[in-house]
Amino acid sequence: MIRTDTEFTPRVLLIEDDRAVREGVLLALSRQGHDVAAVGTGEDGLARLRSFRPDVVVLDLMLPGLSGLEVCRRIRTEDQVPIIMATARGDDTDIVVGLEAGADDYVVKPVQARVLEARIRAVLRRVGGAPTDGGIPKIEAHGENGELAIDRSGLAVTRQGVPVSLAPSELRLLLTLSASPGQVFFRQQLLEAVWEHSYHGDSRLVDACVKRLRTKMGEPTGQPRYIQTVRGFGYRFQSR
Repeated sequence: MIRTDTEFTPRVLLIEDDRAVREGVLLALSRQGHDVAAVGTGEDGLARLRSFRPDVVVLDLMLPGLSGLEVCRRIRTEDQVPIIMATARGDDTDIVVGLEAGADDYVVKPVQARVLEARIRAVLRRVGGAPTDGGIPKIEAHGENGELAIDRSGLAVTRQGVPVSLAPSELRLLLTLSASPGQVFFRQQLLEAVWEHSYHGDSRLVDACVKRLRTKMGEPTGQPRYIQTVRGFGYRFQSR
């Protein structure tokens, strides 16, 4: 379980094969007060995940052997720890594939320490609770695939009575949308509310997260019941 108090020392698992980059990031994060475990392969990263129990994972997308994408997928099968992926290219396809594999956020190499630190802090805050700008404590939505229940105060989501395991960004996005059923949210609004990104150009974060959410909520392909696309604008949550 992710710790959310402000006194703890955040544990960061860094999975990066480039030794120079790995040592530089380790030093920078350690100076910022993080407890960092750094490894050079995906296999070692998965092993350390179980023993180190990090609060956030910084994952190189282009790992030799077991790829960063596969590591991300395997982490998501057993853990919802926040994942920030690092990619050597700002290529849209690479980034979208990584986000759809389960990453919560990304940074482009060469990684700037201040940018990575800001993303880590933001993703840790993201786990801290439901949005407080309105909304109702509990929502029960009904559709062809059964009942979806969102307990905003308890930070729990169930579908047909079965718990739905959501990554931090997925949960935060669902809580933000469901706070105002029927309201259309622009992608930029969601970026600022969920990811704390105040600049333009990262709509792929929103779109990839919506795609993962729909899958976990049992939404039929092409006919989403709960999270609906408003073409040219953004998304809205429909509870009825």
